[in-house]
Amino acid sequence: MTKLNLFFLGAVWFGLAACGGSDDDSGSEVTINCSPAKITAGYEEATEVLTVTCEYDWTLYSDDSWITCKKSPGTSSETASVTIAANTSSSVREGTVVVKSGSTRVSVPVSQAGKPETPVSPEITVPDGYKLVWQDEFDKGTEPGSENWWYETGGDGWGNNEIQNYVAGSQAGVQLAKVENGILNIICKKIDGAVYSIRMNTKESWKYGYFEARLKLPEGKGTWPAFWMMPKNYTAWPDDGEIDIMEEVGYHPNYVSSSIHCKAYNHTIGTQKTKEILVSGAQSEFHVYALEWTEDFIRTYVDGKELFYFANDKKGNKESWPFNAAFYLKLNLAWGGNWGGAQGIDEAALPATYKIDYVRVFQKQ
Repeated sequence: MTKLNLFFLGAVWFGLAACGGSDDDSGSEVTINCSPAKITAGYEEATEVLTVTCEYDWTLYSDDSWITCKKSPGTSSETASVTIAANTSSSVREGTVVVKSGSTRVSVPVSQAGKPETPVSPEITVPDGYKLVWQDEFDKGTEPGSENWWYETGGDGWGNNEIQNYVAGSQAGVQLAKVENGILNIICKKIDGAVYSIRMNTKESWKYGYFEARLKLPEGKGTWPAFWMMPKNYTAWPDDGEIDIMEEVGYHPNYVSSSIHCKAYNHTIGTQKTKEILVSGAQSEFHVYALEWTEDFIRTYVDGKELFYFANDKKGNKESWPFNAAFYLKLNLAWGGNWGGAQGIDEAALPATYKIDYVRVFQKQ
């Protein structure tokens, strides 16, 4: 074959590839056209319609967790919905929707605006080097906002033989997660012979930051309030880690503790890493409990004073440092259980109320 013919065949092949044409599984050339060619969205959740023209059957997907694609019903349909989750970060994010037919792939870029930064109130103290990225001041409505929180529910003891049943906000018409006068009240109460309470989690999760809450703890033997964190992509405990910013049990009033749990260090094998201090008035006054979490250490504070410190051993071993992934925040009030009920319970303490003034999250600038 002459050099001229080789050049001609190569040019033809290049021309087909550049136009997006290639063969489907049957060997026929496939052309895919998408409209719009690029999707641009604001920071709030949105659903866009993507129109696809293709002579063969096609499908679509996205490898970005915040983008969901769904082809409209009917194999001959030419449209699909692309749902873009709300962007809670102030940064613009970029993603891709891929439309495929046979071996042909066409990429549709997706760009989403960042959430506008809310001016920080002068009443909020921002730690040096950090900026406020998330907050709930509990100053709106009569219950926690569903845009910020989700409830865990059930009464299976939660691995600690706890007595309470966790419910989604209320039970039998009794509101157990109640916002009043800028304060979230988590109430543990006996209703129709059973004890009910609240376990609520942030929808947002973070990797590293400064996490802070102003809390007033409940009274009574049997109470077990907590402010803590669990990994977003949880698969197993303690392997994936747990960070307890503040815990207290009612039979040991005003003594608060901070702990971490992982495969190498946890109470089930007697290697727990924890520290406890007396906080005078923890059950009668509000105090500020905080966690500073970086790639180098985990450190907790009460009213600005260090309580607990745990350093990253830098061995790159998940067994001793699984704390390099996103975690979400948790607030709950347990009743009884292995620790909360270790010295019995006093049902005269019910209803018990755990009060939360605010929850704030700061991250490095």
